Amino acid sequence: MTRIIYTFLLCLILTASICTLAAAKSGNAQTWPNQNQWPRTDFSQSTVSASEFKSGGPPKDGIPSIDNPVFVSISDAKYDPREPVIALDINGDVRAYPLSVLMWHEIVNDTVGGTPVAITFCPLCNASVVFDRRISDTETTFGVSGILRKSDMVMYDRATESWWQQFTGKAIVGEQVGKILIRLPSRHISFETFKRANPNGKVLVPNNPKQRDYGRNPYINYESNGPYFNVFAKVPSGYEKMERVIVSGETAWRMSSLKKRKTWVDGDIRLIWTAGQASALDAARVKDGRDVGNVIVERRNDKGEWALTPYDVTYAFVYASFSDEPDWRE
Repeated sequence: MTRIIYTFLLCLILTASICTLAAAKSGNAQTWPNQNQWPRTDFSQSTVSASEFKSGGPPKDGIPSIDNPVFVSISDAKYDPREPVIALDINGDVRAYPLSVLMWHEIVNDTVGGTPVAITFCPLCNASVVFDRRISDTETTFGVSGILRKSDMVMYDRATESWWQQFTGKAIVGEQVGKILIRLPSRHISFETFKRANPNGKVLVPNNPKQRDYGRNPYINYESNGPYFNVFAKVPSGYEKMERVIVSGETAWRMSSLKKRKTWVDGDIRLIWTAGQASALDAARVKDGRDVGNVIVERRNDKGEWALTPYDVTYAFVYASFSDEPDWRE
């Protein structure tokens, strides 16, 4: 009888062990968000924990990138003067990418002035970043993963399906881990400001105007109500997580301070603020958003001349989340 009981208990232990192993394997399979959509991604290579990622809702490519962008002339572009645009000038090829379009696509794969570029916009971070889309001299395109990390969009390259952090341009999961995309300078200005400065410029329009309700803001009152996702970083005392800051390199300047100064020279950096740009993430229609102003950031070169430098206008929580050594300027 004792032997029978012992055998029975041993069977129970073995069964439990097998079930535990099976559960562990099943759990591992679910560690990465939507992992079944990523058969080509090398999850054995990563620089961050899988627990930092969160499904944003849409699946892979559920937010479709624009891979064959369509442009019209300034005279044919029907945008409100206050609408925000990302303005890019490479070798005299000048283009504007309205946020009312990028809101629904988040990435535009384009070639400007002979340079392959990815124009990116993460609404949850109000982060507008332009990258050279060559990785180690090999050209690729980028898509929207449908996954967030610290409320910021995770992009993926279509060559290896590695995951890239949009705000930093760093590969954080997959074959390309550790690589950083080259960031290109662009301007964060209103359509009217772009129009006055570039009468011969080109302006992005939707490939299919009926595909989305372009011009509508699906994140009404986002700047006042949030919510941001999977964010635990703290901002300095006296700051609000959703207040705007201008980030260039490892430094962040407070937007409210720049608005008062209009021009702010900080060492070799010059920031300029002018009124006239609507927030894309405020009112129901982008054109009706509160005035957050135009921002230009320049760096003094070796000749003592001011030249446009890469920068972003984002929220304090974003800078706090991704800066290793934050340098807040007030």
